[in-house]
Amino acid sequence: MLGVAAGATAAALFGAGAPTAAAHGKGHGRPVLPPGRLGIQLYSLRDKVSTLGFAAVFAELEKHGYDEVEYAGYTQGSAGPITLQQLRRLTRDHGLRAIGSHVGYYNDNDPGAYTFAQNLDKVLDDAQALGLKHIGTASGPWRHGATVDGWKRCAEEFNEYGAAAKARGMKFYQHNHAEEFSFATDKPNVRLYDVLLAETDPDLVYLEMDIYWAYAGQFRFSQRPDGTPAPFDPLRYVLRQPDRYPLFHVKDGERDISARDGYRMVDVGDGDIDYQRFISAVTRTRGGRLDHHWQAEHDNPVESFTFARKSSAHLHSLREKDC
Repeated sequence: MLGVAAGATAAALFGAGAPTAAAHGKGHGRPVLPPGRLGIQLYSLRDKVSTLGFAAVFAELEKHGYDEVEYAGYTQGSAGPITLQQLRRLTRDHGLRAIGSHVGYYNDNDPGAYTFAQNLDKVLDDAQALGLKHIGTASGPWRHGATVDGWKRCAEEFNEYGAAAKARGMKFYQHNHAEEFSFATDKPNVRLYDVLLAETDPDLVYLEMDIYWAYAGQFRFSQRPDGTPAPFDPLRYVLRQPDRYPLFHVKDGERDISARDGYRMVDVGDGDIDYQRFISAVTRTRGGRLDHHWQAEHDNPVESFTFARKSSAHLHSLREKDC
């Protein structure tokens, strides 16, 4: 539709580092969500974009108090063609800011592919035409395999893309899924996500943490392949380097340890991921209420406009507990 799209025991996994439904207390203090920082990843609304067009989708988002959008492509299916200039103006006319966009990392079988690896200048030209401050990919660094050296090679390429984006006033970013938290095939004591963080330049390569997938990664990869414990807390990754995480995907999951990922995806507010805790902790970092952007997302919502409405209402309802 969009054209350029884009085990430890259960007790240990869902202990102090994992969120619980009981922790969702809303409190009576200031809003957890900073003003002007609620966005949505338009992939969640791809059915509506492809049938109704961007204008109808943006009008709905405006009605429900969204501030920002993250593109998942720049075309709109049966609703008719649209230019980048028209899309930029339409976004702005509905009171929305375009905060980022997902583009493919590579397609080595097609030299004309709309990806960073095959057509970096075109990708950046389009992002600049849309006035984006961030341009990134939801593809993992798997181009050269699942070894430490393979990920180092990908990190070098990400640094290249980051330098090119920075030269145009933008930030390049990578969006995770669960598998980034797995272990290198040649060094099974090394978590691949740690390689990505260590080998990319923090001034050139940024991260968009998909919080749902990070907790799924916690569930799946809190043991090394040999069975030894390797617990981690997704939030701690952010708090150690908050400046590297300008963007987040706010995606919820109902805990289900019988599922592969330990969760089943649901609308934001219907699950067990404690966004009161997570967003509060991030916004308490230096500059945290200004430096981070929160994009609601659901990969396959039952009804996408209902998802957008419920997500905004839930996130706007959250309050600091200690204010």
